[in-house]
Amino acid sequence: MTVPARPVKLAPSLLSCDFTRLGEELQAIADADWAHVDVMDGRFVPNLSFGLPILAAARRASPLFMDVHLMIEEPERYLRDFAQAGADGITVHVEATRHVHRVVGAIRELGKRAGVTLNPGTPLEAVRPVLADVDLVLVMSVNPGFGGQKFIPASVERVRTLRGWLDELGSAAELQVDGGVTPANARSLAGAGATNLVAGSSVFGPDGAAAGLSRLRAALA
Repeated sequence: MTVPARPVKLAPSLLSCDFTRLGEELQAIADADWAHVDVMDGRFVPNLSFGLPILAAARRASPLFMDVHLMIEEPERYLRDFAQAGADGITVHVEATRHVHRVVGAIRELGKRAGVTLNPGTPLEAVRPVLADVDLVLVMSVNPGFGGQKFIPASVERVRTLRGWLDELGSAAELQVDGGVTPANARSLAGAGATNLVAGSSVFGPDGAAAGLSRLRAALA
């Protein structure tokens, strides 16, 4: 495989960290580019995760870019709260709101980077109308709701398609992938055009987050 043409940011997912040691875990990934914060409401996805207090604590503990992924119904109700709690970027699902253009605009009005995403079973065309308006497009490579799931191979082609669309627009938006990202598939995702990889269990492993992050970075070298 050819060397990726674009730099790739790494965004460890705090969903997989040890929350009794949140500050230490954030210190262990201090060399990462972003920290990814998965928020689940038990309605849009069949699981609950964490919310504003954890984000606020992470913000106090780390200067990393806080990349908040809202897996919640009607995310527009909580944009200001997450912005005030420390989000630097906020990503919403096209399936979770009736007015995605309005939500993207509201995120930007709060001074935050606006992202959009969609579930693996949702056609990519669902995000195409807002591609020119966002700072990030997230490809979910597992069905959202739980960490540690197996990567869906068809996600590589979804990344490749979105890369083509973004390039046609001349967009500088990040093309992010989340779900089952490991050193084994990171390079193929970068080769398909991803510029930002979220990884949870493959970073926060038994030998520590610093080692996991190092393995993922080495796979992209």
